[in-house]
Amino acid sequence: MINIKKSLLGCLLLSAAISAAVIIPTGHEAQAASASSQVQAQGQVGVIQASVNLRDKPSLSSNVLGYVKKGETVQILEKSTAYYYKVKTSSGKVGYVSTREKYITVKGTGSVSQPSTGSSETAPPASAENTNAMIEKVIQTGMKYLGTPYEFGSNRNTTSTFDCSDFTRQIFKEAAGVVLPADSRQQGSWVKENRGAVYNTDQLKRGDLVFFMSYRGSSASAYQGVDKSSQRITHVAVYLGDGKLLHTYSNQAGGVTVSDFSSSWKLRFLYGGSVLK
Repeated sequence: MINIKKSLLGCLLLSAAISAAVIIPTGHEAQAASASSQVQAQGQVGVIQASVNLRDKPSLSSNVLGYVKKGETVQILEKSTAYYYKVKTSSGKVGYVSTREKYITVKGTGSVSQPSTGSSETAPPASAENTNAMIEKVIQTGMKYLGTPYEFGSNRNTTSTFDCSDFTRQIFKEAAGVVLPADSRQQGSWVKENRGAVYNTDQLKRGDLVFFMSYRGSSASAYQGVDKSSQRITHVAVYLGDGKLLHTYSNQAGGVTVSDFSSSWKLRFLYGGSVLK
């Protein structure tokens, strides 16, 4: 009996020791931890480097709520996509701005929160080899549509006909999972805002999108005095390198086709740029 009592007493003492070793935070401590987490999140601010659109969704095709001007600071709430921060302006308005460094510089010691994906795994950064392979996949996808008839304002939900921007949108979506805006002007703005514009044809890379103004003639004199910075985009193509374009612009030209990046196209050239990083 005495041995049993000693055993029970030993168990009780061991249980008490274990309980004492477990530190349970008080209500004040829990509140302090929560406040610390909030301060860290609020420690991320962005300084606007150039006036930028504040949008209602993280998409170039979304509505513009207004503009955030150069020099203003915003609170960064999260990095919603690779291209957009969710921010809160000094006036309390919440929206989305481009993540490009030409528009915003991030300051603060906290890390920008990422939207939950339900998985702790993150995709590895794309290497140059992976990007080049993806560009080739996009081009090969485009090549399989050679001869597909041209139709202005084609249905974006089918591949039976294409206009120029429907074609570029389809092949990047199908091959790379990148959904570009629906028309050439919006695609041009997307490239400028997310990747940067290239104004010299000698600096274009294989797989770049290239944008053109309206046709005025085949001679240089027809374009003299034209301010290209104010011209409206009317056509988009994929640059293949070696002076070739993959695009569609008329049924007379054969629908989706590969053509020379000839002088008449170069006279109309406004700028180009990459879709894939």
